Amino acid sequence: METMRDYEDQLEASFRTINEGDLIKGTVIDVTDEEITLDLKYYTQGVIKVEDLSDDPDFSILDDVKIGDEIEATVIKTDDGNGNIQLSKKEANSVLAWDVLKEYLESGRELTVKVNQVVKGGAVAYLEGIRGFIPVSQLDVSYVEDASSYEGKKLNVRVTEVNREKNKLIMSAREVLKEKLKEEHDHKVAMLIPGTIREGKVESLTTFGAFVDIGDGLSGLVHISQICDHRIKKPSEVLKVGDTVRVKILNTNEGKISLSIKAASEEEGRSEEEQKEVEMYSSNETIGTGLADLLKGLKLD
Repeated sequence: METMRDYEDQLEASFRTINEGDLIKGTVIDVTDEEITLDLKYYTQGVIKVEDLSDDPDFSILDDVKIGDEIEATVIKTDDGNGNIQLSKKEANSVLAWDVLKEYLESGRELTVKVNQVVKGGAVAYLEGIRGFIPVSQLDVSYVEDASSYEGKKLNVRVTEVNREKNKLIMSAREVLKEKLKEEHDHKVAMLIPGTIREGKVESLTTFGAFVDIGDGLSGLVHISQICDHRIKKPSEVLKVGDTVRVKILNTNEGKISLSIKAASEEEGRSEEEQKEVEMYSSNETIGTGLADLLKGLKLD
């Protein structure tokens, strides 16, 4: 049973004019391995052939398009010979996708792409149907000697450059990885307790101090004034790379770890003295108790 709304839609469609080159939106009502059919809210339907859907070599019409999806496409022909309007999503992408990519660039949104091909200098991946490039220096945080292992892999990336006029889309996985590593590092640093003494290994020396690896991927600075209890001109006077040292965590301000060899040594020295005092006290107490027991057994006339 038709409603007033149905009549309104038909009336609106009767006044609507669709021309070649127009960008229109429709709802997917049928999907085959050769084409998709769209409801355009018009007196005829829209059809997009599989070859006009995407440039992405990994695109699958049956997997990537679902009934109910809304798709914007460009009118190629107002009559495809079967009374339908022939459309192209690839044509629309040349206009719409670049606007979306620009939004990704401005927002810094993290996206997932699949590496389709490894080429000289980097890798190729498609985003919003547009061919993009990931330079080899942006594939990882560490140096990548052979990028061939990345082919077929999915990477989390950020868009770093968009230039529609030059058909240029640049992405980076390194930026995302760096941020995640920083988050992990900051979390580990936040879990450190100031005042704790840990064992570490000297990994480098500078004029102002020594950097010590305290494990779990963390390193801290022992300032030259915190190396020993007497004044030195340079750390290399008392330390060398590879030395195992005991350090006290002083603070973790702004994600930086400040350490002290001197404070650790002083604290451990105090602990040894305290232990000796406890042992002496325990020994004296035992002797005293033994003497009292002996006197109890004596009879004085």
